[in-house]
Amino acid sequence: MTQLGEIQQAILTGEPAAVGSLPVPESYRGVTVHADEVGMFEGLESQDKDPRKSLHVDEVPVPALGPGEALVAVMASAINYNTVWTSIFEPIPTFKFLKKYGKLSPLAKRHDLPYHVVGSDLSGVVLRTGAGVHNWKPGDEVVAHCLNVELEGPDGHNDTMLDTEQRIWGFETNFGGLAEIALVKANQLMPKPDHLTWEEAASPGLVNSTAYRQLVSRNGADMKQGDVVLIWGASGGLGSYATQYALNGGAIPVCVVSSPEKAAICRKLGAELIIDRSAEGYKFWKSETEQDPKEWQRFGAKIRELTGGEDPDIVFEHPGRETFGASVYAARKGGTIVTCASTSGYLHQYDNRYLWMNLKRIIGSHFANYRESWEANRLIAKGLIHPTLSKTYPLEETGQAALDVHRNAHQGKVGVLALAPEEGLGVRDEEKRAKHLDAINAFRGA
Repeated sequence: MTQLGEIQQAILTGEPAAVGSLPVPESYRGVTVHADEVGMFEGLESQDKDPRKSLHVDEVPVPALGPGEALVAVMASAINYNTVWTSIFEPIPTFKFLKKYGKLSPLAKRHDLPYHVVGSDLSGVVLRTGAGVHNWKPGDEVVAHCLNVELEGPDGHNDTMLDTEQRIWGFETNFGGLAEIALVKANQLMPKPDHLTWEEAASPGLVNSTAYRQLVSRNGADMKQGDVVLIWGASGGLGSYATQYALNGGAIPVCVVSSPEKAAICRKLGAELIIDRSAEGYKFWKSETEQDPKEWQRFGAKIRELTGGEDPDIVFEHPGRETFGASVYAARKGGTIVTCASTSGYLHQYDNRYLWMNLKRIIGSHFANYRESWEANRLIAKGLIHPTLSKTYPLEETGQAALDVHRNAHQGKVGVLALAPEEGLGVRDEEKRAKHLDAINAFRGA
């Protein structure tokens, strides 16, 4: 049996603490992109770029463990849109991030390699910890959030997201979670929710924390009871958590989706006010350069029809260019547009008269700090927020999983198994799981 096989066996037989006495292998399999292939999609439109061609499963060396760090045996991971961006080398190849990070210190130099092990989610078991790590030990079952910070300067000590050396692990750093072993900083670790399988526990990390900060935190929209919250892509990886937070927090979600099937998922979560963009036929752009304010008005009228005449207090934005003009228009006077991404394009255009004359605010929100991530994970562990996993692939088919997300041919989150040989493993509290099984499986098979 290989060294990784021995580690896997110890975990699967319910003896994770035994991994501390087992040797760490010299290499592992990781999903990578290659620096010498960054031009492979040149001349193609974004939608025509195929992650299956650029994402490889390679045997790579285990990185040296530094102070404050941990090596984790990865049981499962998940796909986020940043892995799609990495795989199609947009908006820039991630090797530029790794090169910049590598200049920071001799320790950071490890990340500047001709290959990039990707992935910003994981669930697994701590294998080893570096010097100065006190809160975690080999054998601990964990999930990881994706905030990588140095905190050597003052800027990040009020909100670690403001650290001058803030990066997203597995996107702007190497040795990410789509692999059999991952390297993280110890302050990325959180307890694995004990009622979830490995793949379920791995799936919330990035999107759950992002939605928490964007919608609930004082650093984001600071949602309160009764707020009308317009949620774009409400059944997707990010929007499905925003929908849950709105419902849990006493707000009124207005869920924007693109098919009857996605509308059905939102209803299953408990949402009642739903707009099917495809059925309504909204076309916010007349051409590549001109938007259609009449469509904004028609969209706003539909929202008021559903809410009994109220405009959104908060617009949960992430599509970006395609929807941003409509979002600024639709928010109520004094309302908030909070944005965390731009999956349809980064160059946003909107009519500023609707912003300045109606005293609206645009808030930029990016991932979450450790405290926010911990709170978001705590809600998962308590069964108050649930995973939105719809499908799981083996590590070898990560390219297909990323293609699903790239083409929006998915619901909720798409998972990836690493050392877990099959789905359904890793549950430690069956009684708690039984109470929430319908909610946990809400997106399955969607």
